[in-house]
Parts: sequence; structure tokens; C-alpha cells
Amino acid sequence: MEIYKFGYSIIKEAGSKIRESIGEELQIETKSNPNDLVTNIDKETEERLFKQIHDKYPEHHILGEEGHGKDIKDTNGVLWIIDPIDGTLNFVHQQENFAISIGIFIDGEKYAGFVYDVMNDKLYHALAGQGAWLNDQALKPLEHTELKKSLISTNPLWLTKEKLYPIYAPIVDQSRSTRAYGSAALDFANVAKGITSAYLTMRLQPWDFAGGLVIVEEVGAIVTNQLGEPLNILEANSILIGNKAIHDEILNQYFLPHRALLSEIHSDRFRGKS
Repeated sequence: MEIYKFGYSIIKEAGSKIRESIGEELQIETKSNPNDLVTNIDKETEERLFKQIHDKYPEHHILGEEGHGKDIKDTNGVLWIIDPIDGTLNFVHQQENFAISIGIFIDGEKYAGFVYDVMNDKLYHALAGQGAWLNDQALKPLEHTELKKSLISTNPLWLTKEKLYPIYAPIVDQSRSTRAYGSAALDFANVAKGITSAYLTMRLQPWDFAGGLVIVEEVGAIVTNQLGEPLNILEANSILIGNKAIHDEILNQYFLPHRALLSEIHSDRFRGKS
């Protein structure tokens, strides 16, 4: 519980620092492509969190989006997985709709998760086996829904990909409607709150999903890759999350009939070839 309380306190503090910075001129750089942005606030936030954790728990391991822990090869001990700003494009262009995400794992097992919707001061948090909350309000177990009566979320980019369009388009078409939020951490939070019933995307890194993974599973969501396999918390994964009914429906009726193609895409994409 001490680690959980510490995580709660430092993510709140980090969010406060970011809110104070809004309006200041940003230093913006690109990473893998012109739309993959990083700002000085991303870097400063990760560095602050890293220092706080390392000073308090020097034996813990820390994996962060902006460079910390890229040499980590296993999940032994206590592992913090951090995204200082998930939704950097939203942060740059909107100054909202972004989150800080922290997932904590002990010997590979889920321990705690935090997703902080900074500008709305909404902290989603969970302690494994003890439930999930939005600020001080307990989140309710998810209700089962079917695709045709559900809002889902995904990145519309995947509908522009020749190989993925035949897989994703029928899901979007059969849903009640589809949303795109621009922050994977907030997509997880929205499923946990019941705002959307499912979230699917072709590729997320561990820092994108680590915090949300703990939270959504505490309210009964099923989380797998798009082949129905458990997520690897040290590697990129495709993602399918939702209440049990809609997860089973999307997996079995829409993804698994394309198992061979999805397996090929997974193999190529997660080796960085596409």
C-alpha cells in the first residue's frame, strides 16, 4: 500500500506542474515521424517522476517513454512503467485530452495503475484485487454489451491501411458509433468508466497501456491482443479491450476469422518492418 500511495501522490504532483506550465512556450521535437512529437514538458515530467521514484526506491526499475529503462529485459522486482504525457499531439494542439500514465508491476504481476486526466483533474486509479476508482468514487463493474448497441473507440488511421481496412471497417460499421480520443490511456479510462464499451488499436507500447491495464481489469474488462493472447508488458502489442461480451464478439466474429493475416501483420509490425 505504501508504493500505491506514493504513486498516487507523485502523479498528482506531476499533473499540477503540467497545469502550471500551460501557456508557456513549448520546445517541440519529432521522434519516429513528423506526427510523433515530444516536448520539453514530456521530458521534464518523466525526469521528475524518475528522480522521485529512484530517490524513494533506488532498487526499483523504471521504464519510461522518453528514454529511461530501455535496457530492461525482464519483469523481476518492482517495475514502474511511465508515460509522462500520453496524447502529446493533443497536449500541443489542444492543451487538453492528454494524460499521465503509470503502471506498477511486481515480479510481472499487476500491482497498481494510474491514469491522470490532467486538465480535468480526474485521476483513475486501481490497486490490483481491490477495485478501481475515479478520484474517490469507486468504479462500477462493467455491464455486458453487444457491438451494435455500443460506442467503441479506435484510431481512424487503421482504416486507411490496405491490409487492416477489411478487418476494422466491419467493426466500425456494425458499432452504434465510433470515437477517437487521441490518448490511449484515456481510451482505457473511458472503457473503465463505461463511456465506451471497447477500444481496439493495432499497436501500443507498454507505457501507453500499463496504467490502464490494471484499472480496466479491476472493473471486469477483458484485455488481450487482437489474436486473443495476453499482453507482454515489455513489448509493443495490438490491443482489444472491452466488457466480456463485446470483447468475445469482436475477437471471435471479426478478428479471429483473419487470424492468418493478423499473425502476419503482428510478426512484421512488431519487428518494426511496417
